[in-house]
Amino acid sequence: MNKPEIRALGLDDAHQLAPLIAENAQALKRGAPRRPDEFYAERILGDTAAEVLGAFHGETLIGFAVYFDLPELITGLRLGQLDDIYVHPEHRRQGIARRMIEMLVDEGHKRGWLHLRWLVPGKNVPAVTLYEKIAEPDHRKSYVIPIDRIAGD
Repeated sequence: MNKPEIRALGLDDAHQLAPLIAENAQALKRGAPRRPDEFYAERILGDTAAEVLGAFHGETLIGFAVYFDLPELITGLRLGQLDDIYVHPEHRRQGIARRMIEMLVDEGHKRGWLHLRWLVPGKNVPAVTLYEKIAEPDHRKSYVIPIDRIAGD
């Protein structure tokens, strides 16, 4: 099998990204399957803060990674934050997610990032397994403040 091509996604990739976003949400939430939302995929791809890498097998998008280039206030440098990474189940265990992360590390070298931060849901066993193989634990903890909770106060 040929190695998938990994490249930045553009607006013309929205029709292929939408089903993968829906699959990723289904895998994480375990609820009723979401319908692919091409408008939402276009919004993500057109967002000025988010960047998206895609992994292609031939002409077919089989995985994506959403990341951000952020300021790091303590050092005055920048950092990368990997927010979501997803590979279609039929293409897993082939090193695709690892290759996308390696590409982000290379991009981080070019941009002068201090590090690449990856926020992983603790119950996402495949992601945590990969994280533990290629990254080191951070001293920070991650907490989430639901916005709707504050709005009611």
